[in-house]
Amino acid sequence: MKKLLQISLALAALFGAAAAQAQSVEAGQKKAAMCIGCHGIPGYQASFPEVHKVPMISGQNAKYIASALGAYAKGERKHPTMGGIAKSLSDQDIADLAAFYEAQGKSVAGPAVPDAAAEPSAQVKELLNKGACASCHGANFSKPIDGSYPKLAGQHADYLNVALKSYQTSGNAVVGRGNAIMAGQVKQFSHDELKAIAKYLASLPGELHTVPQSRFR
Repeated sequence: MKKLLQISLALAALFGAAAAQAQSVEAGQKKAAMCIGCHGIPGYQASFPEVHKVPMISGQNAKYIASALGAYAKGERKHPTMGGIAKSLSDQDIADLAAFYEAQGKSVAGPAVPDAAAEPSAQVKELLNKGACASCHGANFSKPIDGSYPKLAGQHADYLNVALKSYQTSGNAVVGRGNAIMAGQVKQFSHDELKAIAKYLASLPGELHTVPQSRFR
């Protein structure tokens, strides 16, 4: 566990470098037109390469958004649409968009997120402990130990399930994520177990939102 945490923190520092660019919330708002068509529509569902609700990113950590976009641009995360968009962005674009979406979530009123997550079932608790999930994503899965890790609480269950399964996938041209730490953890589980984990995380109160936005602004 200690070694895993040390490796995770080292990777966090590396990924965090992608977010070192000076950020502008105002500039990010002006650049978000290409994001609104999916991430600005509550409940919007992607149909390719897999069917799932698009993730809520308003309120997500800016460092994580920046590192995720960087991974899509490099092909470390495979997704035809996200890859194409990410490759069109400069480092400054990525920094600005990340800052905008982190700040946008703070503008949404909602109940305070508790300091500790609700107790899961015995089965899910065993799975979470086996995967050492809280060691990176925080005790309530909404306050990660580093901003380059995502908040998970309240995220769409079907998206979380697809995301987790993608770390088990290799050799696929349109699906897969190349994070060695996550791959090592996720490959311990069956698809049914990943689905149970995703369902629990989605049930938790969190800081993530979809803020309705119009293309005609």
